[in-house]
Amino acid sequence: MTLPVTFVEVVAVDRITPRTARVTFEAAALADTVGTAPDQQLKLCFPRPGQSRPVLPAQQDDPMGWYQAYLAVPEAERPLLRSFTLRRRYPGTRRIEVDFVLHGDAGPAAAWALRAAPGDVLGLVGPSALYAPPVPFAEAAAEADWVLLAGDETALPAMATLLEALPEGVRAHAWIEVEDRAERRQLRSRAELEVRWLYRDGAAPGSALTGAFRDGVLPGGRPFVWLAGEAGAVRAVRRHLVGERGVPKERIDFTGYWRHRLTQDDAPTAEDLADAQERLAAAS
Repeated sequence: MTLPVTFVEVVAVDRITPRTARVTFEAAALADTVGTAPDQQLKLCFPRPGQSRPVLPAQQDDPMGWYQAYLAVPEAERPLLRSFTLRRRYPGTRRIEVDFVLHGDAGPAAAWALRAAPGDVLGLVGPSALYAPPVPFAEAAAEADWVLLAGDETALPAMATLLEALPEGVRAHAWIEVEDRAERRQLRSRAELEVRWLYRDGAAPGSALTGAFRDGVLPGGRPFVWLAGEAGAVRAVRRHLVGERGVPKERIDFTGYWRHRLTQDDAPTAEDLADAQERLAAAS
């Protein structure tokens, strides 16, 4: 199973909320299977200062070999990597959409998105079925009495694709932390969906989400919970669900997308490593 590596060119940039830019890319090459499933993870390669486009790692037949090829690129030329969720693929084309949360110039992705324009070029690694969950989301949801998807604005692209994949008859809840009311957007689903927007209004990231779980009422019955967003908040909510609400660990799919005051370039903390080990154990 080969992990795709290709260039993507910006076709359009749309500010869908004050703090979110949706960038439409045209890929130089794209497998037919890309965009056919929800929550497809990918990595974007950003150019180094002075480069008009990034230097990409060589394509590898080994799906895990791409990272060694990436490290083989001289450090001064090596692209900056950031993880995203594919928001949408235009059927029958090589055109895709990726949403960027605009949180200032602190990181390469947000800084690039603030200035992105048609004709700009990035690199794309993935998506790949290699990183699909062992139990498909729709299958796990079908076995539950109700489904809860919870996270912050970084989780919205994945959450939207998952909600769109749910069939009729599923009881679904979405609890979403954003900065303020201006960040709300329409979510579509065939499921019986109830959306709860949670506003930080200047408070610390994760505070509105963790507070909602601490004080909120959950339905009775057998749940399936999907959590994503700031790692510390995801960790706190998961511990609350297991320890205080009695939700079995295997009924929770969790991912820390980012870390408050840390970047993807910073070393993982002990808690990050523990989370990664538990996710690996659940997938085995």
